[in-house]
Amino acid sequence: MHPTPATTTGALRPVTSRNHLYPVLLCLVLLLPLGARAAATDVAGVPLADHYSVDGTSLVLNGAGIRSKFFIHIYVGALYLPETSKSAASILAAPGPYSMQMYMLYKRVDADKIRNGWTEGFRANVDGDGFAALEDRLRQFNRLFTDLKKGDVVRMDYAPGKGTSIRINGQPRGTVPGRDFALALLRVWIGEHPADDDLKRGLLGG
Repeated sequence: MHPTPATTTGALRPVTSRNHLYPVLLCLVLLLPLGARAAATDVAGVPLADHYSVDGTSLVLNGAGIRSKFFIHIYVGALYLPETSKSAASILAAPGPYSMQMYMLYKRVDADKIRNGWTEGFRANVDGDGFAALEDRLRQFNRLFTDLKKGDVVRMDYAPGKGTSIRINGQPRGTVPGRDFALALLRVWIGEHPADDDLKRGLLGG
């Protein structure tokens, strides 16, 4: 028979249940700045928020990785979607918004290399007729980029009906219209011929 509190004798001992710590810990978390609570993922020293908003729609971090070339880290890439998916085909078939973000790690990448990289990525992942339809807008997109250096942040946000808006270090650079352009741009990273296979796996949450 187990003793009840009424039959137990001796000095009372302080209650040390961990449950009493939960309200205190919750208060401490709530006192943290929002950015500190949101940044739960770290890639190569770059903190990435779990959530991001495009045109009023809340997106979640689908995945992230490092773009490397000849064993040199160029940037951290992060992909935000309305809901997570490990399927490139499903992502490219979805009509919703997305945000593709680049956090520069390399000391400096000049504008010509950036523009050539975009053009090569489009050519590799879009067929001839499709590329011809995008060519003028690709030139418009390329003109939005200047040299990028370590610490720069590029955000490419697609909002259906509005287009793909580019911000560099928080400053608006311009918007390129068309869902076809937005999907072609996304194929540069998660298409059949991505710029970096390891980065593709990371963006797909692999």
